Amino acid sequence: MSERKVLNKYFPPDFDPELISRRKGPKSSQQVVRLMAPFSMRCNKCGEYIYKGKKFNARKETVEGEEYLGIKIFRFYIKCTLCSAEITFKTDPKNTDYTAEHGASRNFEPWRDEQDEKEEDRLAKLEEEENNPMKALENKTVDSKREMDILDALQDIRARNARNERVGNSADILDRLDRLHDVETEEEKEKKRLEEEDEKIIQEVFSKVATADGESVTVKRKADDKEPPATALLSESARALIASQSSLLQPPAKKRRADGKNSLGIKIVKKPKPQADVTKSKA
Repeated sequence: MSERKVLNKYFPPDFDPELISRRKGPKSSQQVVRLMAPFSMRCNKCGEYIYKGKKFNARKETVEGEEYLGIKIFRFYIKCTLCSAEITFKTDPKNTDYTAEHGASRNFEPWRDEQDEKEEDRLAKLEEEENNPMKALENKTVDSKREMDILDALQDIRARNARNERVGNSADILDRLDRLHDVETEEEKEKKRLEEEDEKIIQEVFSKVATADGESVTVKRKADDKEPPATALLSESARALIASQSSLLQPPAKKRRADGKNSLGIKIVKKPKPQADVTKSKA
């Protein structure tokens, strides 16, 4: 398998290529080629439709005595897919196309008629200009005017597209600015709301209360909104006076009886604590 894929083959030292006889054949020999139908056609014998692009094993030969500007013309032989009738067609280098020759007729193609009409009009116009110089000048003037109109229309289209693009860009910019403004407004509102909440909390925690002396005292309230003690609202002299009076109003402390009896007259006897063994502790 690997020998058929090699690029170089072995030639013995005594090989002489001049000794190889060249094959001589007729100039009009046919070659078997693989091709596709260049146009849609219909068999003249059985009416079978052969679409464009169908593949055939065809025979190719050079047409004797026919050429176009030194370009050779080739003829191809194929067989109908239904009745095996022979069909031939040739190359047409003048029109860069193919022409049906025998055994089949080419199907109608509207675009080919339009091309033929345009080509006929062009040829008639050239012939008329050759015979009448004034007509040639008029045709050139009309062509130049048509070109100027086309250029003006193209310039208008370009200007319109550029204007639409600028308008679209400006609209996008304005839309983005509006969105940014909305975002900034929402942020400002949120910031203002938070500041108001902080101010409210500060006013609840810190408040000024007027004392008996006529002075304003700043009282710090707890977060659970509990009222401060009443002494916190008084001055230092008033708090000292209240403390001295409260000490005088307190009842005297009860003295403990020395005999060890309680209020009912029962004598309380305390049990002695057990002493640890000295010998064990020394050991």
